Amino acid sequence: MIPKRWIENALARSMATGGDFAEVYAEDMRRSTISLTDGKVENAVSGRSRGVGLRVYKGFLSVYVHGNDLSEAGLMRLAAQAADAVGDARAEVGDIHLVGSIAPNQHPVRALPCDVPGARKAELVRRAYAAAKGVDEVISQVQVSLNASEKDVLIANSEGLMVPDKRVYTRLGIQAVASSGAENQSSFEGPGALKGFEFLEDQVDVEAVARDAARTAVTMLRARPCPAGVMPVVIDGGFGGVIFHEACGHSLEATAVALGNSVFCGKMGQQIASPVVTAIDDGTMPGEWGSLNIDDEGNPTQRTVLIENGILKNYLIDRLNARRMEMPVTGSGRRQDYTFAPTSRMRNTFIAAGKDDEEEMIRTAGDGLYCKKMGGGSVNPVTGEFNFAVGEGYLIRDGKIAEPVRGATLIGKGADTLMHIDRVGPRMWMAQGMCGSLSGSVPTNVGQPRIRVSSMTVGGR
Repeated sequence: MIPKRWIENALARSMATGGDFAEVYAEDMRRSTISLTDGKVENAVSGRSRGVGLRVYKGFLSVYVHGNDLSEAGLMRLAAQAADAVGDARAEVGDIHLVGSIAPNQHPVRALPCDVPGARKAELVRRAYAAAKGVDEVISQVQVSLNASEKDVLIANSEGLMVPDKRVYTRLGIQAVASSGAENQSSFEGPGALKGFEFLEDQVDVEAVARDAARTAVTMLRARPCPAGVMPVVIDGGFGGVIFHEACGHSLEATAVALGNSVFCGKMGQQIASPVVTAIDDGTMPGEWGSLNIDDEGNPTQRTVLIENGILKNYLIDRLNARRMEMPVTGSGRRQDYTFAPTSRMRNTFIAAGKDDEEEMIRTAGDGLYCKKMGGGSVNPVTGEFNFAVGEGYLIRDGKIAEPVRGATLIGKGADTLMHIDRVGPRMWMAQGMCGSLSGSVPTNVGQPRIRVSSMTVGGR
């Protein structure tokens, strides 16, 4: 992508005013999108972007510059800008010798999605549309999108690292809207993977996913409003893991912890959750949406146990915050693209499988709420206070799942919720999403088994 000598010279130039570490991140990305609304292909576009970012450290000071001129002159201009921002004193910089290496590829791809003919993609999204539209006459609108990207990256730094990587993402998005004329209810399903187009053709039942999105929308349209109160709450797996991701996961990222902006600061080795809770962030899972061979700082990804049997074991740590915290990196440095400096981010984050019976946790709940699917929400990462909508919910009456309810919200604090989890089921599954933070929007998986929170505030009517 870029000659080694150019990178070596740019790294040395960027450190010429006293920097003690420098890094180059180069990227070449192809994207393709096809979307369909109301049975018609609305959008079919493709594009390509290329660029490079250069970062310099001086102690805890970090300077980041970026541009899309990948010539030798362009790299040297970026290096000079970074050096000028670090300081004005001249410094001796030793020779930098990059040693090329290849990261083992844990995520093989058979069909590069950007090379798949448009007609083949259009046929797949039309199948999804027809399946969702046929669920019920109250389905008023269906939107289907197929998004794919192929990203080649090259990461090099002043310690001699030079490693390339290729990331291929494929994702289907289906949104179904059910309407009674007076009001609407919508539902979304979005299976995705770090795989090629074969993921959608061989591993995803497109029609079943589409029907599930439509079924949820219809169910919620016909549901009655949810009553409010404090009650036991049973939350299913998959996107149910968004509560841990948002209310707890972000507070375990070094971006917050290193600056003292987390409720979990200084609690390493302490109990922060119920003993039945073990939480993991794993970037090594083959083909998963949040996985990588290497992170965006060139470090191998790893499986990081965050909480084990309720005890805080680790944080998610990038290179800069490893300096601040005097702890090792965890392969969690991520960025949206070359226009962002990396920082600590989640990958595939989930509550690990437990041993509790899924039906028993309903049967012994008394009266409460069963959350089959979660929706969006908001969280204060400093305090952990959250408010999440329930995408599909049902009342629990006398230990049995009863009628569907809509408009339910889950309200609480992440730290309190962790302590009130009293059941964790044996079957964990994940769902795909995009997570936004300081380094942009990145693919992440959220997940958990079915869990029960013994007491939780439910907002409703």
